[in-house]
Amino acid sequence: MEIWAIWLIIAGIILVLEMMTLTFYMLWFCIGSLVAALVAWIAPEAYFLQVLAGCLVAIVLTIFTKPISRKFRTAKGFKDIGTELIGQQGVVVEPIESGQFGIVKVGGDTWSARSTASFAKDDKVRVVKRSSTIIEVERWEEFI
Repeated sequence: MEIWAIWLIIAGIILVLEMMTLTFYMLWFCIGSLVAALVAWIAPEAYFLQVLAGCLVAIVLTIFTKPISRKFRTAKGFKDIGTELIGQQGVVVEPIESGQFGIVKVGGDTWSARSTASFAKDDKVRVVKRSSTIIEVERWEEFI
């Protein structure tokens, strides 16, 4: 198999992982892999150059897009849907064991959730914290 095809497969795997995390961080590694595939297509024996080009592109994109995304988040009219989740009531879809992950439905969306307490299916919970794709929940009755 050609080395450029391997780089394309790596880029595809990273893209699928990126779609599962919803963060845009791994997207830069995907683009770096695509650049490495391009270099491999032009110079198939230059392995070091392929890796170097891919890494440099990923690093440059990571460094230079951070300020742009920060500006976007502070722009007038930007609304982060995740902050609206805090305080909302949810229903446990898949049980949550203490310190483990489960699934909680909040509104019409399902989220991976964790808690310091255990919850059975159909228990009512309250969202107390949100990271990129995981929410932290506590028992609903504690806050009423």
